[in-house]
Amino acid sequence: MQKPKYKRVVLKLSGEALAGNQGFGIDPDVINSIAEQIKEVRDLGVDVAVVVGGGNIWRGVKGSAQGMDRATADYMGMLATVINSLALQDALERLGVDTRVQSAIEMRQIAEPYIRRRAIRHLEKGRVVIFAGGTGNPYFSTDTTAALRAAEIEAEVILMAKRVDGVYDADPEQNPQAKRYKGLDYLDVLNSNLGVMDSTATSLCMDNNIPLIVFGIKEKGNILKAVMGEEIGTYVGGKRGC
Repeated sequence: MQKPKYKRVVLKLSGEALAGNQGFGIDPDVINSIAEQIKEVRDLGVDVAVVVGGGNIWRGVKGSAQGMDRATADYMGMLATVINSLALQDALERLGVDTRVQSAIEMRQIAEPYIRRRAIRHLEKGRVVIFAGGTGNPYFSTDTTAALRAAEIEAEVILMAKRVDGVYDADPEQNPQAKRYKGLDYLDVLNSNLGVMDSTATSLCMDNNIPLIVFGIKEKGNILKAVMGEEIGTYVGGKRGC
C-alpha cells in the first residue's frame, strides 16, 4: 500500500459537522463515522491530533451579538468544545484507539491540562490527542487553536473537515452555481475573505508555512484520502504537493 504523505496532522472538525443533518447537538452516527476514519489513519502510523469546534452547541460570537459579555460567551463556547472532545474520545476508545483529551482550561477530573511536551509524547506513543477548550482565551476561534497547536507540535498539515467539500467563491448551499477552488494561496484567503478560517489563524499558518486541506466530512474515507495526498477539496498554501 502507498505510504501516507503526511506523518503528523492536525484534524480540525467544525462543531456543525458533528451535528449532521439535525443541525444541533451530536449525531452518534456522524461521530462514530469520524472516529472510524481517524482509526483508519492512525493504523497507518500517522500521528493524529484533533481540534474540535463547539458551534453545534454554542457559538460565542452569536451570544455576544445578542448582548452577552463577549468573554463570557467565548468561555461558554470553549466548554462546548470540551463536550464534543469527550464524545469523540469515547467513540475512539470504543474502537480500541488510545486517546487523550487535553484542555486549555484546566478541569482535571475529565481532561489533562494542555502541555506541549506531553502532547507530543502521546503522539509518539501512538495515541490520538484531542485539544479542547480552544486556546484558553476569549476572542480566539478554534481555527486559531488549530493553527497554534499545529505549529507547536510541528504538524505537517491541517486537515479542515467541513460540511462542504472545499472552498467556494460563494455559499454552495445557497448558490448551486458556486465555483470550488482547487488551490489557493494564503494571501488569496486573506484578501478575498473566503471564510476558510479567520485572519489570525490564516496568518499563523502563513507565517509557519503550514498548509491546509479543506474537504467535506460527509463522504466517508476523505480523511484517509487527504492524508495519502489525493487531490480532494481545496489546498491552501502554495502548490499542492510542495
